Amino acid sequence: MSYTLHYSPDSANLVIRMALLEMKLPFEAVLVDRRMGEQRSGSFLALNPQGLLPVLIDPLQDQPLFETAAILLHLSERNNALAPTDDAQRGRFLKWLFYLSNTLHADLRGLFYSESYLSDPAALPALRAGLHARVARHFALLNDEIAGHGGPWLLGHELTVCDLYLGVCARWVQIYPRGDTLAPGVLAGLPQLNALLHALQGRQALQQACAQEGIGGAFLTAPQYPEQAAV
Repeated sequence: MSYTLHYSPDSANLVIRMALLEMKLPFEAVLVDRRMGEQRSGSFLALNPQGLLPVLIDPLQDQPLFETAAILLHLSERNNALAPTDDAQRGRFLKWLFYLSNTLHADLRGLFYSESYLSDPAALPALRAGLHARVARHFALLNDEIAGHGGPWLLGHELTVCDLYLGVCARWVQIYPRGDTLAPGVLAGLPQLNALLHALQGRQALQQACAQEGIGGAFLTAPQYPEQAAV
């Protein structure tokens, strides 16, 4: 059995690609060229009517999967991987997975696509400033959570899909949106989070995932834009 991942470089599909490679699962990657508007094509909207990435096809499921946290949870449960082995940690695992999706990632989307959230362009600076403050608090809270359980990962000593998701969100906030002068330094003074990013960056599967999407260098600690920018 092989999965199919629909992707655009450096979109949320990067998290899914990392998980697939970490779990050593076979998959085919299908490029959705956002520069050409392929995410709005009829064929793609049939997979995800929102026109958003990622989309994962699991041949054992009756419909395509979308929503990053849902795909990560599905993969971890289906393959018994990248989730806590101690059942007492399941609630904490779910809590932080959906915090990353519904709170951190949602605010990052608001930051990256602020114009689409407003009818009055004059309100843009205030919205962006407020979102920057919220995002900074989210990362500080996550840093404290890592510290509280002794690290090196968010839940403690076990790597989970939460760590992959957190790593990619940390990557994005350092470089997107382009030209945003408020973004640099948002992760400064968060030693546990930065140690987690360094640990993730050393993992071969994550290096491979980034290379496949045209992302090189220190992709989490000193990130650069991919060869084909997507976010």
